[in-house]
Amino acid sequence: MSTPTGKLIIIGGSVDKGSYSTTPESLPKSLKFFEKGILKRMIDESAKNNLSRIEIITTASSIPVEVGAEYIEAFKHLNVLNTAVLDIRTREEANDPKNIERLKNADVVMFTGGDQLRLTSIFGGTAFHHLLLDKYENENFIISGTSAGAAASSNNMIYQGSSQEALLKGEVKITGGLGFINNVIIDTHFVQRGRIGRLMYACASNPINLGIGLGEDTGLLITNGNNMEAIGSGLVILVDATNMRNTNITDAEMGEPVSIDNLTVHAISYGDNFDLKTKRLTLNTIKKKVEGV
Repeated sequence: MSTPTGKLIIIGGSVDKGSYSTTPESLPKSLKFFEKGILKRMIDESAKNNLSRIEIITTASSIPVEVGAEYIEAFKHLNVLNTAVLDIRTREEANDPKNIERLKNADVVMFTGGDQLRLTSIFGGTAFHHLLLDKYENENFIISGTSAGAAASSNNMIYQGSSQEALLKGEVKITGGLGFINNVIIDTHFVQRGRIGRLMYACASNPINLGIGLGEDTGLLITNGNNMEAIGSGLVILVDATNMRNTNITDAEMGEPVSIDNLTVHAISYGDNFDLKTKRLTLNTIKKKVEGV
C-alpha cells in the first residue's frame, strides 16, 4: 500500500459522546469532551472542520437507529450539523449507487460498534469498500471506527476468542479485515476486558503484525499510514513480536497453552506517538521537555 493521503482514527469503544448533564459537577467531564475528546479531534482533523460532511455507518450494530441518533446528538454538541446515518444492512445496499454517491460527498465516515464480521461480510469487495479505499488513499478523507469499526480496519482481524482462555491454541479466531492499514491487528475494549492474551496470541501467530489494544474512550490517530498518535482518555497497549525468539504455537495441540519468548509491550496515552515503520516510541512528556529546552 502506498502512503495514504487520508487519516485513520481507531477507537476502543465507549467513546465519550458528551451525554452528561450541564451541572457544575459535570464541568470537568464537559471540558474533556469539548477540548480533548476524540470526536472533537476527529472534527479538527477533517477537511472542512465543523462544516465537514459526516456519514455515520451503523452496519455493525444490532440497534442501528438508536446508535446513529446518539452520534448525531454528540456531533451537535460540537456544532457539527452536516451529519447523517448511512444504515447499510446488505451487500446490495453496499453496491447501491445512491449510497456510493453519499460516500463520494463525505469528508468523514465513522463505523460504529457491534459485530465486526457484519462489517467485513457486508462491505468486503463491494463498490462501497473500493471507494472507501480509494478516498483514503487519494483524498483528505477520514475513516474512523469504534469497537467493531476499529477491529475491522486492519488487514487481519480478531473476531472471536475469550479473554480467559486466549492463550490456548485455537481459541483466538482471526480472519481478513477491511484493509485500511496493513501489518497491525487491533483489539478493543482492551484494558477493561483483559484482552492482553488475545493480542499476544495473534502477534505470536504472525509477528509481522503489531498488536494494538485500544482502551475504552481511547484511540489512535494514524497519519501517513505509519504515524500513530494516542488520543482520548485511557491507554493503548502495543504488542511487538518482531524480536520474538521462540514459541510453541506450531507444536502445541489444539486447546493446549501457548508459550511465547520475548515479546515487547508498550503502554501509551494521550499525546504519545509511535512510528509503525521504525517502531520508535516518543512519549508526550519527553516531547514537552525537549520543546521547553
